[in-house]
Amino acid sequence: MIVTERLQLREFLESDAADFYALNADPEAIRYTGDSAFESVAAAAAFLRAYNPYRTEGMGRWAVIRKSDGAYLGWCGLRYIQELGEVDLGYRFFREHWGQGYATESGKACIAYGFQVLALKRIVARAMKDNIASMRVMEKIGMRLVGEASFAAHPGVLYEIWNAE
Repeated sequence: MIVTERLQLREFLESDAADFYALNADPEAIRYTGDSAFESVAAAAAFLRAYNPYRTEGMGRWAVIRKSDGAYLGWCGLRYIQELGEVDLGYRFFREHWGQGYATESGKACIAYGFQVLALKRIVARAMKDNIASMRVMEKIGMRLVGEASFAAHPGVLYEIWNAE
């Protein structure tokens, strides 16, 4: 578990299925992701049961829980993209939690975990060109624009941060 001032980041649990389903059911929350909604809560639960990069890669996307009340805010975390040989930072939050610094706070914590615990050299993040809010988060957490990159078959941008060790 990763703990920040306001948040706890933990592995997904099957009991997160209803929240996980609801997050992906919001067209605005997935607008810039290339993902589609789950067909049902049961489909989200099946995905969560099969999701296990924590054991195989030592990282993954984590549920973001607000410490003050236990609310499930969304997710943030690292993902190894084997075909690119890169570790990618990603995040997604319920709309009612946008603009409150949760993506920035959890993103910084994930980068620290990647560098301090996993000894990664570089972490990347991608966004569709139209996703200005996500690009702002990447900049706030210290990432630098590398250039253009395809994102879910859309024009996108690639950001990176290097471990200063």
